[in-house]
Amino acid sequence: MPVKFLITCLLFAANVLCAANGDSFPLWANGAPGSEAMAAKQEVLTPPARPGDSTHVSNIHNPSLLVYLPPKDKATGAAMIVAPGGGHQFLSIDTEGTNVAQWLNSVGVAAFVLKYRLAREPGSTYKVDVHPFADAQRAIRTIRSRAAEWNVDANRIGIMGFSAGGEVAVMAATRFDAGNPTASDPIERQSSRPDFQILIYPGIQAEKFQVTKETPPAFMLAADNDKGPSTAIPTLYLALKSAGVPAELHIYNSGGHGFGLRQPDPRPNVIYSTWVLRLQDWMADIGMSPAKKAPAATK
Repeated sequence: MPVKFLITCLLFAANVLCAANGDSFPLWANGAPGSEAMAAKQEVLTPPARPGDSTHVSNIHNPSLLVYLPPKDKATGAAMIVAPGGGHQFLSIDTEGTNVAQWLNSVGVAAFVLKYRLAREPGSTYKVDVHPFADAQRAIRTIRSRAAEWNVDANRIGIMGFSAGGEVAVMAATRFDAGNPTASDPIERQSSRPDFQILIYPGIQAEKFQVTKETPPAFMLAADNDKGPSTAIPTLYLALKSAGVPAELHIYNSGGHGFGLRQPDPRPNVIYSTWVLRLQDWMADIGMSPAKKAPAATK
């Protein structure tokens, strides 16, 4: 079976299985700290400008999770927060969010698309290293606190980020804490450390992040002709390796920036639609999801 057809089938199956998924869960029931003055503002959904482009979400002042749970008989117990990119000006909510969540469900992983606050959209008063970071931390704590309800293992919660979302993911993976055991809010008592991190063409300067032996294992992927990420992730890989943190790195020859995951992907470069197979190999290797079945031998 051709690989691109297999990916398409998996995504279609995920859509059918998760038709009831996608419900929004607020990260703060009474509004996010620092967003009180904007709490009444509504999110803006912008449809794709051209066929194949992504749907954008902006004007986010009530950060939330879009919850996608796999069928219980297929669930591995692993959970993934998915942080879409968009230059901190918008979120590419489908190609780097819900499509990815549906694919994760198809391999038994619970997915939570993070709608975080945007620090670089016009008029924003948010700061990248404060508000989106707080949203990511809160997301990890929230899932950990509701692990039984969502049928996930509290010790197998990861974060996956694309482009600007990759920056959010790295912050979460390098600036975590054990939680506040005396907090009146039970969510804040939970650890904010992700158990693994996945960085897809992350928009980062690797030297700005402090890696230690406690940094979670990483999977990193970009295209060589995407200059910033393809330069940053080898630097981060060496820092992880020096600290003794397991990491896997993929740099494709071509692909550019923002390829995401589409259903199906109309572009001719096979890399665009097969990178998730590299990710599935890694997830199986660390026990997050079942291994792929080997293709049938041809006669």
